[in-house]
Amino acid sequence: MSKKRKWDDDYVRYWFTCTTEVDGTQRPQCVLCNSVFSNADLRPSKLSDHFNRQHGGVGGHDLNSLKHMPTPSERNETLRAFGVASHEDALLQASYQFAYLCAKEKNPHTIAEKLVKPCALEIAQIVLGPDAQKKLQQVPLSDDVIHSRIDEMSQDILQQVLEDIKASPLKVGVQLAETTDMDDCSQLMAFVRYIKEREIIEEFLFCEPLQLTMKGKDVFNLFRDFFLKHKIALDVCGSICTDGVSSMLGENSEFVACVKKEVPHIVITHCLLNPHELVKKTLPTKLRDALFTVVRVINFIKGRAPNHRLFQAFFEEIGIEYSVLLFHTEMRWLSRGQILTHIFEMYEEINQFLHHQSSNLVDGFENKEFKVHLAYLADLFKHLNELSASMQRTGMNTVSAREKLSAFVRKFSFWLKRIEKRNFTNFPFLEEIIVADNEAASIGAEITLHLQQLSAFFHGYFSVGDLDEASKWILDPFLFNLDFVDDGYLMKTDLAELRASGQILMEFETMKLEDFWCAQFTVFPSLAKTALQILVPFATTYLCELGFSSLLHFKTKSRSCFNVNDDIRVAISKKVPRFSDIIEQKLQLQQKSL
Repeated sequence: MSKKRKWDDDYVRYWFTCTTEVDGTQRPQCVLCNSVFSNADLRPSKLSDHFNRQHGGVGGHDLNSLKHMPTPSERNETLRAFGVASHEDALLQASYQFAYLCAKEKNPHTIAEKLVKPCALEIAQIVLGPDAQKKLQQVPLSDDVIHSRIDEMSQDILQQVLEDIKASPLKVGVQLAETTDMDDCSQLMAFVRYIKEREIIEEFLFCEPLQLTMKGKDVFNLFRDFFLKHKIALDVCGSICTDGVSSMLGENSEFVACVKKEVPHIVITHCLLNPHELVKKTLPTKLRDALFTVVRVINFIKGRAPNHRLFQAFFEEIGIEYSVLLFHTEMRWLSRGQILTHIFEMYEEINQFLHHQSSNLVDGFENKEFKVHLAYLADLFKHLNELSASMQRTGMNTVSAREKLSAFVRKFSFWLKRIEKRNFTNFPFLEEIIVADNEAASIGAEITLHLQQLSAFFHGYFSVGDLDEASKWILDPFLFNLDFVDDGYLMKTDLAELRASGQILMEFETMKLEDFWCAQFTVFPSLAKTALQILVPFATTYLCELGFSSLLHFKTKSRSCFNVNDDIRVAISKKVPRFSDIIEQKLQLQQKSL
């Protein structure tokens, strides 16, 4: 680590003052143009060079004379009073706006001083002339400046979110998921859902590394410490949706046990985006063996670089569309469905390649029974992918997700009836290769057994969001039969009154369900609270999955030691930094330091 330089009061002779970062790092700042330099520039040669080149003055001022000189902030108070932005304000605004765009586009901080600013100066020189170039030159866009700007904007966004959480009339919902980045560092990401005014808001909460072990207790400590750090009680959380291995974030994990110990009445849900693992657990032996054969074939091709290159060259030679296979992964819910489809569609070509490489996988791969099982698995997992994709959106609540899941399971009975009649219309890949009656009877029996087991598992495993008859007024209070509600139910009178309002009916027909109930908080608070307690919890960890995709842009080989929390918050948050407040606070701090 390089040695940090210290400020000397003698440096004021070059019209510089000192700013101190949170970690104690001292950085020089020009009083005349507000440019902030790195700690490495805290030396007379650098400061005098900037003073002579940019401001053409003669040094020699002492500390006392500089303190009594009007600062840029003081000189600009009159301009601000008349609503006119000063030159220094404009420079800061431009610097913050660029840093904001840099974070939003997930670019490295050095792109400003290495590419954008040089290009802007050249364009200004050619199109607008040297005066415009000189003004642009004063915009602070160094690597350190961009980094500090993003940190400040991130803290402002986080403060907005925390204020909203504290002001939410109901307990908030949280989704939590874990991934491993390119440095093999485990990253825990969280999003929050809360009520603000007349709508439900979904926002990024944090992305923090798990420093040592990745046990459920470690996850809980990190999660709890975040709320303690910001002086928010943990019982502000009304529900948590998790995804991952059972030992870390599963419904029976140590993490869940610790959370329920702190917040006994919290609702814990598991992400509904990943029914694939449940399907895998219910597979009969032959179907499971077929799935494992597919995995071994892909690992044979992708896991060995020479085989992969030969595979690509082979497909280019015969002109086949797919030349790159996906790796099979356990934690990414679309991968298994995609690879099974690709393997089936490239079956003959892959078989030829395995023969060409004299692989011992040939016997199992070209077996007729294996191909039939592969076709069924490809069809089934394709249906699962379509189900998961339908729930892959923001705003998905447990009731809507449960309805989609129930509709999917109800299809099983229709499929079973068709299979009994040797009709495989719902399984097009399988229908394509079934030719003999004995083959149809054999695979039909296996499918029937599997779908029956799968239906039972689905009903027992995904119970969240399943409303009883007396609670279905939440979905449609106007068509709901009030006879299902007990006369002793205190809100039955409110329901009857709500149904009598034509204006509220118009709102219901034109608004989303969640927004409709948010709008009823002032008129029917009890009904709205009961409905939103069902609608606020997350049904999936889809937002975390999106966040992990953004994480790939920040955790690269060139930025492997980079703390991504601030950058990723600015990049994916829907909140916009309060630039005017940040700049005003920045100028006040600069004024105090003079």
